[in-house]
Amino acid sequence: QGVVEFIEVSGQRLGAPETLGISTLDPGHKPPAMPPGRHISIRVRMLDDTEEIFDVSQRASGKVLFDMVCSHLNLIEGDYFGLEFQHRRKMSVWLDLLKPIGKQIRRPKHTVLRFVVKFFPPDHAQLIEELTRYLFALQIKYDLATGRLPCNDASAALLVSHIIQSEIGDFEETQCRQHLLNHSYIPDQMALIDKIMEFHHKHMGHTPAESDFQLLEIARRLEMYGIRLHPAKDREGTKLSLAVAHTGILVFQGHTKINAFNWSKVRKLSFKRKRFLIKLRPDLSQSTYQDTLEFLMGSRDCCKVFWKICVEYHAFFRLFEEPKPKPKPIILSRGSSFRFSGRTQKQVIDYVKETEFKKIPFLRKHSKVHLFLIIRLVNKSSPAKNWKVHALHNVFYTQQIASCMSGERTDSPSKRNWKELALISAEDSAALRIQGNPTALQNGQEERPGLGAEEGRGTRPAGRQPTELLIMSHGLVNGQSQGDGCGQSPNGRQPSPLTSPLLNDMGAVRTDDEDEARRKRFPTDKAYFIAKELLTTERTYVKDLEVITSFQGMLEKEEATPDSLKTVILSNFDPLYKFHSGFLREVEQRLALWEGRSNAHIKGDYQRIGDVMQKNIQGLKQMTAALQKHSEVLLEVENACRASRKLEGLCCDFELQKVCYIPLNIFLLRPLHRLLHYKQILERLCKHYPPTHGDFRDCRAALADMSEVVSQLQGSMIKMENFQKLLELKKDLIGVDNLAVPGREFIRLGCLSKLSGKGLQQRMFFLFNDVLLYTSRGMTSTNQFKVHGKLPLRGMTIRESSDEWGVPHAFTLVGQRQSVVVAASSLSEMEKWMEDLKMAASLADKTNGPSSELLASSLSDIKTLEDSALEPESEDDLSASRTSLERQAPPRGNTTVHVCWHRNTSVSMLDFSIAVENQLSGNLLRKFKNSNGWQKLWVVFTNFSLFFYKTCQDDYPLASLPLLGYSATIPTESENIHKDYVFKLHFKSHVYYFRSESEYSFERWLEVIRSATVSSCRNPRRKDPHAF
Repeated sequence: QGVVEFIEVSGQRLGAPETLGISTLDPGHKPPAMPPGRHISIRVRMLDDTEEIFDVSQRASGKVLFDMVCSHLNLIEGDYFGLEFQHRRKMSVWLDLLKPIGKQIRRPKHTVLRFVVKFFPPDHAQLIEELTRYLFALQIKYDLATGRLPCNDASAALLVSHIIQSEIGDFEETQCRQHLLNHSYIPDQMALIDKIMEFHHKHMGHTPAESDFQLLEIARRLEMYGIRLHPAKDREGTKLSLAVAHTGILVFQGHTKINAFNWSKVRKLSFKRKRFLIKLRPDLSQSTYQDTLEFLMGSRDCCKVFWKICVEYHAFFRLFEEPKPKPKPIILSRGSSFRFSGRTQKQVIDYVKETEFKKIPFLRKHSKVHLFLIIRLVNKSSPAKNWKVHALHNVFYTQQIASCMSGERTDSPSKRNWKELALISAEDSAALRIQGNPTALQNGQEERPGLGAEEGRGTRPAGRQPTELLIMSHGLVNGQSQGDGCGQSPNGRQPSPLTSPLLNDMGAVRTDDEDEARRKRFPTDKAYFIAKELLTTERTYVKDLEVITSFQGMLEKEEATPDSLKTVILSNFDPLYKFHSGFLREVEQRLALWEGRSNAHIKGDYQRIGDVMQKNIQGLKQMTAALQKHSEVLLEVENACRASRKLEGLCCDFELQKVCYIPLNIFLLRPLHRLLHYKQILERLCKHYPPTHGDFRDCRAALADMSEVVSQLQGSMIKMENFQKLLELKKDLIGVDNLAVPGREFIRLGCLSKLSGKGLQQRMFFLFNDVLLYTSRGMTSTNQFKVHGKLPLRGMTIRESSDEWGVPHAFTLVGQRQSVVVAASSLSEMEKWMEDLKMAASLADKTNGPSSELLASSLSDIKTLEDSALEPESEDDLSASRTSLERQAPPRGNTTVHVCWHRNTSVSMLDFSIAVENQLSGNLLRKFKNSNGWQKLWVVFTNFSLFFYKTCQDDYPLASLPLLGYSATIPTESENIHKDYVFKLHFKSHVYYFRSESEYSFERWLEVIRSATVSSCRNPRRKDPHAF
């Protein structure tokens, strides 16, 4: 029997054994030396079905062989993988890293070990190495082909579409259909070919690495991801299956999960003969508590195999360090001595992030790309003739091969250890063989191609096909060449087949930054980065339009929705969504050609974007009439919500969904805001290009058309921005109903300290062109602000009074009937408030704005100034919390008003208008203050916040960072950030570092972020929309 107890004591997680299973965390630590004894040849089948032969001592531990395989692949994160083989009882078992190989594999000549993924992490973003993610993608591909990863037809088609995108590149209908007819990736693939092609068409421009990333992202959400079923029965004899995952032990009935036991609930795992026992921790919340669960498995060996993998999964994902070995008993031993050997997941992540080592370059390229390498032997009978290599593609790689193969061909065996190349078709990998010295092969090993992205050898499951390039290697033992060759690394080691020229550039030095080489290969012209900004922001805009279309679908299903609202939304947003989806595809195709990523063999000058914009702006001009009526949408939605409580509730519920990451009203105004972005991008292009540039004329013509459209819509845009802001503030306030009335304009909101009988108390002030409201945040479930009083602006005077009251940055507001003393958090805040208040009061005296008496009916509970100075305020009215924004209740917990409350700052309508123009999207690398690694994220800046996504295709953000109150600076030398294009965001003790890909994007991110972190003075870049 075997027993393992899970006692959550941190002291037992520390320490490292001194046996062969020692954790190799120290830099430069060498694997255990090969012990003496008779050597045996072990065949290992890789994830792409190629086989390698490794020569090891039969007395060597399993770890020696496993380290040799990882070294052969240049794999750093090898701890996620394992070696699996068929036991003598025809049962799949894992190679034990601590036991001698000879005791585990009785018949090595008839045994083939499979190198496969053993531990499946919950999030593939935890995999640091690109090579590791590629190997995981191969595992997913294998599981799909063999039926081990069942899923519905839509998921299967989407997974296959990403696989073929990584293999053949961008969509071309004839090539894609022919490829699917010749290659099978899933069972019953023929019925899904059209669906696969439809998905493949949407992946235009995706690199193989991005396709791998998406493949893993989709696969990890499937219920059977990483699951290996072990047949069992419960006490009643019902047929079940047990499985283990990072979370704990799972119970399946068929392919449906019916129960799960989290590691935190499991006290002990053990087995006795065929019985597998799970002992649970007491659950005080349940009246009926079952201490031990029992499952009956096929045999004792089946029970022990599952128990071992459970022990290993628990240790790998839950422990901080490798567990210590138990001391052997002096007299009698009881139970199994098996334990987990190797690094835990935490150790692997820390090791890859913190250890400085030179990485071998790995760049994913299309697996089925044709290199058209032709090698001819001129005058084969004459030994004095040279090899001649003609390369029609991949010139750099061909030059490397040519430099190695130059020289006379002789009959000397030493000369025959050069790598020889042949043109091998995808249909027949044995079409051409180059004869070599048969004595150069040891242990009967035959010539074998290097491991490409999809190469196969022998019998393959569905979906495995050989690549077009075959690299013949003579004398390979343990994956290493016995002679010197051009393909060797500087330390004399044979490069990994997984880092073959199909996948990366030879001779490069691998660094910790995966994007470094990619950045250097892409265009460096500023126009390219401006065009890329157009692409990234257009992706976000189309995603925003998808949110509106889903809102439109919700309204169409609701009977309470008036026909006028259905008509105006349908007529406005459906044409826009179709138009911009097509525009996005055109921009993606142009950028793919500009970067050289597309496989379209068409000659032409594609390093330009003006012609694409000019063509599509003509289409936008035809929609100007519809855009001018766009303001009606906001009014129709507001009127419909006022008329129907049910419809108002539906809109509120929609705003609480994750996809609605900003207020719904802002989504509705996105089409108008997007016009300003186009105008800005064209202005930057025209400023960058000289008049003689080929793209200048198209950009200038497009700018003229765009400026005309913007000027026509400017008036309605300004009115709608103000109306939208009034509607948004109305949701944050309690005690005022008639806020959005004709003629009222919002000016500024922010936090000030009000002097009362109890001293200075934090209050939220809202300044309009006719009235000033002051409020406090109530401790309610909605976190709204309760209005305490109003000060009409007509006849108001403002004077500085810091010396009078002895309070820094204090000023007095003197109204017709009452006076209020307030203090700002800083001198700049005081100046901004006083400037806006004086201007608003002056204009209120000259114009007939809305009467502040309109608010009186809804402010009946407001106390007078004298009453508020004498009576203590209730606890609900006080500022009881200054904790982080994440601790607020979900409704109205992270709006701009609440951010200003917590950060003790203010924001004006002018700031909102500038923020509308300065929206930005793109990939950034993020690093925390005390971390060493950089995490790649898709970042969207809008509404004074950064929203973080894993990829641009995600529907909702993982997290957000409100920027009001933050400072954007450049890191100093003392911070040891030795990278280019890095900026720092900090607020009090919160520090974040971000890296961009180019100088242009670095400057743009700093520009837009500083527009949100530094409140603007009254010198706007566009015409001030409000006549205060």
